[in-house]
Amino acid sequence: MKILILNGPNLNLLGVREPAVYGNETLHDIEEKCLAKAQSLNWTITWKQSNHEGELVELIQQALNNYDAIIINPAAFTHTSVAILDALKTVNIPTVEVHLSNVFKREEFRHHSYVSLVAIGVISGFGSAGYLLALEYLNLKK
Repeated sequence: MKILILNGPNLNLLGVREPAVYGNETLHDIEEKCLAKAQSLNWTITWKQSNHEGELVELIQQALNNYDAIIINPAAFTHTSVAILDALKTVNIPTVEVHLSNVFKREEFRHHSYVSLVAIGVISGFGSAGYLLALEYLNLKK
């Protein structure tokens, strides 16, 4: 299995950004955990982060015929990006949406997700374990 893991804006600042909400792990720490999990499953993952909506859309488009699944933490684009929604709809690749924080314990605007309209599942509030849970779920579905 080839999995594309996408991370949206400001996630490059994990470990520094609001540790009370997001914890002390860096994005690199989470990537290392995912790489170890993928290796144990004999899978390949590609890990990307961007603060730019268009770049995330292009990465999703490039996933067509190249990946078996997508795990995405769209971050702030969760609540605003019809472009990411449309790209995910177009490529029609099984997608799991992940959020480090429990979005339903936060501001009301964070309760809406465009990505959820196409995701096969949403994992929210389990910190970095959410990424590993997404990989485990995809393992069950293969």
